[in-house]
Amino acid sequence: QVQLVESGGGLVQAGGSLRLSCAASGRTFSLYNMGWFRQAPDKERECVAVINRSGSSTDYADSVKGRFTISRDNARNMVYLQMNSLSPEDTAIYYCAAKNYYGLPTAGDYWGQGTQVTVSS
Repeated sequence: QVQLVESGGGLVQAGGSLRLSCAASGRTFSLYNMGWFRQAPDKERECVAVINRSGSSTDYADSVKGRFTISRDNARNMVYLQMNSLSPEDTAIYYCAAKNYYGLPTAGDYWGQGTQVTVSS
């Protein structure tokens, strides 16, 4: 089992950047694929980025490809989401999740509490 705590959300102007962090507890962090999900008001939760256990493979939703970068540091039990060129459409609660299976469509098995990202126009 792994516990996850996100940080780094906030208010940013359109075109700006934010870096989200997710701190994981437990010695099994490196056994999990990791993902960042987001949920905007009145929309379904979507997975926007995933990274495999070693960090050698990543994938992104089309809506964020080229703007967001997911990374992880297994020595520090951390996963990150660098978000550039933000637009109001990126406004959502962002969740970090540990996944047993790699891939954008796969479900998260353990979740953080979420961090709010608000992009003003």
